[in-house]
Amino acid sequence: MTAPREIAGDLVATTDLSRTFETLAELAEAAGEAVLYVRYSEGPEDDRESGSIDTESGLELPGLSVNPLRPEQWWSRPVTDWLARQVCQYRSLQEKNPDRFAWVLTGREVARGPDCEPLLRECRPVARLADSLLDEALARYHERFDAGRGPEDS
Repeated sequence: MTAPREIAGDLVATTDLSRTFETLAELAEAAGEAVLYVRYSEGPEDDRESGSIDTESGLELPGLSVNPLRPEQWWSRPVTDWLARQVCQYRSLQEKNPDRFAWVLTGREVARGPDCEPLLRECRPVARLADSLLDEALARYHERFDAGRGPEDS
């Protein structure tokens, strides 16, 4: 069962994605100037036609599922560490589907998804993330974090 198709209505305000961020430093500068999010999808044009789906329930979510690029107030490490972690969290989606890519956007938060991620509407694309940035983020994530470790891992 899926939600009615009208949910897609105002998901993406524009689809221009002509800018590219090449480095974490460039992304950090942009994230310091605006409230930005990262999303892995087939791009804003595709997202304009269909939104995010909760794959376990089959329900269409009321916004696009994203990860925030602004660190929480409790974060005491460098901003670039936060960005690397956020960019890497859903990189597996791109590995499973090469048509997906990472892009940065802004928009209006309307709800939270099943993983407590922000859901956005009225999205405006900001930039695509270059492979060089994704590689830099992955290297930093593995260098600076105990990547993939959970509370039950010893």
